[in-house]
Amino acid sequence: MSQQTQKLRLNALIALVVGSMIGGGIFSLPQNIAEQAAGGAVLIGWSITAVGMLALAFVFQTLANRKPELDSGVYAYARAGFGDYMGFSSAWGYWISAWLGNVGYFVLLFSTLGYFFPVFGQGNTPVAIGCASLLLWGVHFLVLRGIKEAAFINQLTTIAKIVPIVMFIVIAAVAFKADIFTRDLWGRGTPDLGSVMDQVRNMMLVTVFVFIGIEGASVYSGRAEKRSDVGKATVIGFLGVLALLVLVNVLSLGIMTQPELANLQNPSMAGVLKHVVGEWGAILISIGLVISLLGALLSWALLCAEILFATSRDKTMPAFLKKENANHVPVNALWLTNVMIQIFLIITLVSASTYTSLIRLASSMILVPYLWSAAYSVLLCVRGETYSHASRRRIKDLVVGAVALSYAFWLLYAAGPKYLLLSALLYAPGVLLFAKAKREQGEPLFKHWEKLIFAAVLFTALSAAYGLYSGALTL
Repeated sequence: MSQQTQKLRLNALIALVVGSMIGGGIFSLPQNIAEQAAGGAVLIGWSITAVGMLALAFVFQTLANRKPELDSGVYAYARAGFGDYMGFSSAWGYWISAWLGNVGYFVLLFSTLGYFFPVFGQGNTPVAIGCASLLLWGVHFLVLRGIKEAAFINQLTTIAKIVPIVMFIVIAAVAFKADIFTRDLWGRGTPDLGSVMDQVRNMMLVTVFVFIGIEGASVYSGRAEKRSDVGKATVIGFLGVLALLVLVNVLSLGIMTQPELANLQNPSMAGVLKHVVGEWGAILISIGLVISLLGALLSWALLCAEILFATSRDKTMPAFLKKENANHVPVNALWLTNVMIQIFLIITLVSASTYTSLIRLASSMILVPYLWSAAYSVLLCVRGETYSHASRRRIKDLVVGAVALSYAFWLLYAAGPKYLLLSALLYAPGVLLFAKAKREQGEPLFKHWEKLIFAAVLFTALSAAYGLYSGALTL
């Protein structure tokens, strides 16, 4: 096969972006959002998300075009602009977010099966976690045998995702009732939701989780047939997924009231469709999601390992993570990833953590890579690097980058102290791998200003650890 035919065209890149973003999150979106906000706040929240995420999509488009040599993923932008530790932290956070998402997928999978087998409950019962662990290591040894891609599985999971979602949107649009949507538009009948601003802030991390993968094309930018297609794929994929997400969320609020949606078991799309058409609607959504998640677990298991493998090749991570077995699978990276997933499955059992808690934590971990990517875009504009005579374009990109950066800071605020503390607790241990990578290169661990950053991370992590120990902080 020639080098050219191995390159990814625009449609393939769009599929990567859409496939990365549409996972299990959209199937639980009605309950996840209704738990945090009423209809009016939902519209405001999605408006903020649309502007912020679109700006972020344009940032990835700009960086892909202006820095084509940085094709190792989003963490490369942090490393190029702000040093090795920031680059490592972005890679570390991106990896943790990926496998935490997988933990959430396991919980959602068995929560879905709980519809048919009550013993699985919300996906966090002892039986559910035991079965999830068996499935985890089954997938692990399957991947070790070299099963990286399977066209049939990919086609099946794509159909399993798209068909139920499209059917849901069509049926929900017919069943939508404006009087239900506007009945308690601002959530005044549910004081626990708080003010409209509280509702908007609380729904933010859910919207971030369903958009994780917006950077999917940039991860594969080195394999793009045309460099310009990377940015196009990011924006086109984002707009398509945004439309699906908003339709699923808003239409649901016109079928069931906010309190009713908030009390649904996930996947809540099944409960909404059951409310409209009866039992077969719930079965359709549930079966489609189970097939989709089984395929996603296989592909994301390898993706998580590939993140560590790729970063070890450019010496951001230690060399031992480059090790491959005879089937060219990054064996050490895969073991490390799945051991961490197993640990958090056990934590999920002990702390009775729900799918919503896991996706909020996964979302908070992705904020650092997104923030540094936006900051790097602004930095290029301020320096004028790669712009030379394109002053108008430079101003435009500066405005877009500033919007994306403001949105990233808004997300940090929206995450709240709980998830920022928990994030720091997960970021801090990464310094051990960073130190090993630096030692292998014979370089000092930190630059002067990096010491201050790590000191802040360590202090926050210790505060989180004390909070967990004292019971003031829970997952």
